[in-house]
Amino acid sequence: MLYSQRLNQFTREHADTVAALLCGFLLFLGWFALHLGWLGLAFLLLPAAYIIGGYESAREGLTTLFKEKELDVDLLMIVAAIGAASLGLWRREYHLIIDGAILILIFAISGALEGYTMQRTERSIRSLMSLTPDTARVLLQGREEEIPIGQLKVGDEIVVKPGELIPTDGIILSGYSTLNQAAITGESLPVEKTVGAEVFAGTLNGYGALQIKVHKPAQSSLIQRVIRLVEQAKTEAPPSQEFIDRFEKGYAKVIVVAGILLATLPPFLWGWDWETTIYRALTFLVVASPCALMAAIMPTLLSGIANGARQGILFKNGAQLEKIGQVRAIAFDKTGTLTTGQLQVFQVFSISEYTQQDVLKAAASVESYSEHSIGKAIVQAAGETVRVFSARRSANAERSVGAASRREGKAVPVESKLLNPKGDLNLVDAIQVQAIPGQGIVGIAQEQQIIVGNAVFVQQYVTNLPEELRKMAQSWEQEGKTVVWVAKNPTPNPSPQARRGAEVMGVIALADEVRAEAAATITRLKKLGVEQIVMLTGDNQETAHSVAKAVGIDRVYAQLLPEDKLNIIRRLQQQYQTVAMVGDGINDAPALAQASVGIAMGVSGSDVALETADIVLMADRLEKIAVAIDLGRRSQAIVKQNIVVALSFIMLLLVGNFLGNINLPIGVIGHEGSTVLVTLSGLRLLK
Repeated sequence: MLYSQRLNQFTREHADTVAALLCGFLLFLGWFALHLGWLGLAFLLLPAAYIIGGYESAREGLTTLFKEKELDVDLLMIVAAIGAASLGLWRREYHLIIDGAILILIFAISGALEGYTMQRTERSIRSLMSLTPDTARVLLQGREEEIPIGQLKVGDEIVVKPGELIPTDGIILSGYSTLNQAAITGESLPVEKTVGAEVFAGTLNGYGALQIKVHKPAQSSLIQRVIRLVEQAKTEAPPSQEFIDRFEKGYAKVIVVAGILLATLPPFLWGWDWETTIYRALTFLVVASPCALMAAIMPTLLSGIANGARQGILFKNGAQLEKIGQVRAIAFDKTGTLTTGQLQVFQVFSISEYTQQDVLKAAASVESYSEHSIGKAIVQAAGETVRVFSARRSANAERSVGAASRREGKAVPVESKLLNPKGDLNLVDAIQVQAIPGQGIVGIAQEQQIIVGNAVFVQQYVTNLPEELRKMAQSWEQEGKTVVWVAKNPTPNPSPQARRGAEVMGVIALADEVRAEAAATITRLKKLGVEQIVMLTGDNQETAHSVAKAVGIDRVYAQLLPEDKLNIIRRLQQQYQTVAMVGDGINDAPALAQASVGIAMGVSGSDVALETADIVLMADRLEKIAVAIDLGRRSQAIVKQNIVVALSFIMLLLVGNFLGNINLPIGVIGHEGSTVLVTLSGLRLLK
């Protein structure tokens, strides 16, 4: 029973593919039956192949004909196939029935590929909708009650507990917490939110409970706008697609009209007999069919897709392989794309009495009790620094290196007791640890009070901040880095009078690490002739410009919401036509959908970004963007060559047919030969 259900589900989801496979299988059996002389069996199998493989094309062609009064290639292919089969039966040249079935099989395969492309939009929307919970916890007469999101009204008060997703946009009435908004706004650090601040649906609440007032309908929330933007961008046909549709309809009209004229006029104009006239008209339909033109494109694109897959570049459809070669402008998201998306310790600076390792060790002792991303980064850096520099040194060597490194503001490679004999991180146990949201953390370690936090917070415990460290901190902050001050008080529980008796040990700068290959990738893209490269981010101006400067991007747009990114992509498209967008987050989904080519990071990317994008970099290697562009340009060149060859063959066959120099078998051989030739040409991209 379960197997039957799965089979039915697979058949529904892949109906076009199943039809193409059955058509090919029946075609093979019919050919085999003809080869053995079993005409009865062949005449059962081949019509079945025609019906199964050509049903969808016939339905679409007839629908277009009767409803839109237009002729398209679908109907032309059916007419050509039936014409070939009829001629084969009339002249008892049954191999022509096989030729007609091959034409239908090619179109059935094409229809299956188009079906998969259409299904992708629906998956994108479903993934977006999964970002928000189905219910919200509403306060009704002092009691909490869960109701569906759709029933929320403006003015309702909802409760969000630590670790839960925000169900809808709203204003905080009470509570304090940090929210991870990276999925919506792209900000690299959790954002602190308190009374009066706006929160967005789909963002993740941190450690604090929040009471939120709904200030807009749930369907107007930011995440719902993202969903609608993705739907809209995916349904807007690009100009190139519209051109292809017009060309297809025009081509079909010309061939059908020419075929009708060729089947009726020659007896009156040139005195041909009707058998010769019909024979040449059917030959015309076969040789004029666009199979060679189709083979000029799809095998090339499929070969390019296979080539890209071997190099970690996933093209979701062949059209995007063509478009990536036409890209004139590229927009990069910052967090998780140009950067790793992971906060890391960038540099440590200490005063003369302490080493940088002392500063890290002190900070890590209390931060090990924190769930904040800053604390995790400090603890990780403390452990990694010790592991890297665990070689034993003499006391004099340590002092010498320490003094030199302090002058340069670099981490000191000295041995520390952070490691236990087994080589694991062994932080000093801290007690009475107290975190002050948005400010810092305090605790007692080795009978000393350790203070870690921002400058304003630490100044409550020290008399003054060293001028040298203050200048260093200001310099780091101007570069967009987060600065953490570290101080200690020899008195573990100082009295209010002795509270400001602590002394500063040093400062720690943290930043989202820029990907190692980012700068080289930007340089390579400029050499390839990409005219405009920009950065789009929800982060602040200082951080954005710092990263842009590091990687070589001159044009930066910061503090953007998802719809802002989409509008910028639209403006770029007006100026540069073909624009690529590279991103990894949910907030990038509308821009990825709107861009001519959406490129997502495969490892760090969200499910929505991966579903929405046209190209996925499976190993998050930015340098593969340049490889994809080069592959796209090569595919364009081969496609153009193949189109010229295909059209040349068609013209020669048409002229030969009109002059009476070829018969139907030669026409079929020429038609199929040109198809094979351009197919083999397209396979060059497999190299």
